[in-house]
Amino acid sequence: MCGIVAAYGVIDPEKCERMLARIHHRGPDDTGRVQLENAWLGHQRLSIMDVSGGKQPIADDTDSAYVVGNGEIYNHEDIRDVLSEVRFATDSDTESAFRLVLRDGSAALYEVRGMFALAMAHTDGRGAVARDPIGIKPLYWARLDDVTIFASELRAFDPEDQPFVEAFPPGHVWTPGIAGSDVAEGAMVRFADAVPVEVRPARNAPDKQWTEEDLGQIRDVLTDSIRRHMMSDVPVGVFLSGGLDSAIVAAVAAKVAEEKGERLPTFAVGTEGSADLLAARAVADFLGTDHHEIVPTADDLEEALDEAVTVIEHFDPALVRSAVPNLLLAREAVKHVKVVLTGEGADELFAGYEYIHSEEFSTPDALQAELVRSIESLHELNLQRCDRTTMNYGLEARVPFLDATVMRELLALPAEWKLKIHDRVEKQLLREAFDGMVPFDIIWRGKEQFGDGSGAKDVLSKLVEKEKAKEGAQNAEPPTVEHGWELRSDEEVAYYRTWHRSFAGVRPDRTLGAFAEA
Repeated sequence: MCGIVAAYGVIDPEKCERMLARIHHRGPDDTGRVQLENAWLGHQRLSIMDVSGGKQPIADDTDSAYVVGNGEIYNHEDIRDVLSEVRFATDSDTESAFRLVLRDGSAALYEVRGMFALAMAHTDGRGAVARDPIGIKPLYWARLDDVTIFASELRAFDPEDQPFVEAFPPGHVWTPGIAGSDVAEGAMVRFADAVPVEVRPARNAPDKQWTEEDLGQIRDVLTDSIRRHMMSDVPVGVFLSGGLDSAIVAAVAAKVAEEKGERLPTFAVGTEGSADLLAARAVADFLGTDHHEIVPTADDLEEALDEAVTVIEHFDPALVRSAVPNLLLAREAVKHVKVVLTGEGADELFAGYEYIHSEEFSTPDALQAELVRSIESLHELNLQRCDRTTMNYGLEARVPFLDATVMRELLALPAEWKLKIHDRVEKQLLREAFDGMVPFDIIWRGKEQFGDGSGAKDVLSKLVEKEKAKEGAQNAEPPTVEHGWELRSDEEVAYYRTWHRSFAGVRPDRTLGAFAEA
């Protein structure tokens, strides 16, 4: 996990260095860069794999091609087996993807499993920039008159470049134009869809209940993913929100740690007596983890609010409410580990949100289509908040529910099994699959938004009301957002004011997404 900056075209090294310095927090362990005639690659490193030898940029055997990468390639050992003829310079997972693309071209990115943003450059002017299919790892770009620039975060870009910044689309690879060739304008190609299955009619099984074999399949595919996501040369922990999803991740991770003779570190946050804090404590006691709690006061949450909005580079109320406690949690966790696993993606795979059980999505086909749509939008919502709050402190967050194999298997299950019918509760399938592995009260605990259960929502709501009263006393005009973006609530207005101070030139319609409700 790291931060990257790349530029192709007419290079301004000072601009590139400024951009790289602004994302130093993403990789405080090391800094590297390389400048070619028509390209510049920069890297801020958080050392997780090949701690001693994985410095980037990584070069090929002839120093004619280079790569910088952000993220993790979980099948890097399998790729190395395929590339048995290649002599690798490092044990870095990034080099595995790099060597595969050098041999087979950018279409080979389809074979790469993980979360990544990669930038490659050759001395002959060729290059490639790619982002993982779901967009777990962030990437933005700006196409200027004589140069195309890329960075891991919005705040990397100079103010004068902000109006041109866009989110780089997940699952795509871009190649720069080469003067005098057939690709002088460059090209953008999709190499993989976010969801590795076709949106197809759900299997019809209205009267068929799932079997123990079905539940075992769910357990096996998730357990395998969690094990692979614990790949690391440094300590790995788990964020315990007190809910079902993170409890399942912790239960499997605790077993993996025990097999290694270790005790799993877990981390929870919530105001004194909050539901999330108490539930996480119960899970930690049950699993016997090395548990750490952050119990913020109202003053702590207030102090973190403005920073949270700037850090996550977003003003959506649901994201901000969860970002504030998450930021405090990450600040504590990084004192103990460099990697944490989270439960992101489970609600999208198992229809965990309340809105999804409305009449609009009451048929299997409508539900399946909405699950796919919600996964495709994660990169500009929950995954953005998850990445920024952790990487602000040089902490890597991993999301085992969003592994390609997990999505392929779980979205192939009959969608009607995920409907709240026949006295089922939401995510009944997932609950039954892991019944007995975590406390009974947690397995059957109802869904609660993280910002609500942690106690942050009540505190932040009072702050918004105080801010609204102050603005009213000053007769301040509510801010407006151009390009058709509408602010939907007083809370969103308050967060937008903070966001605008750092990102005044950025167009939200080109860079951000929003939840259906504010």
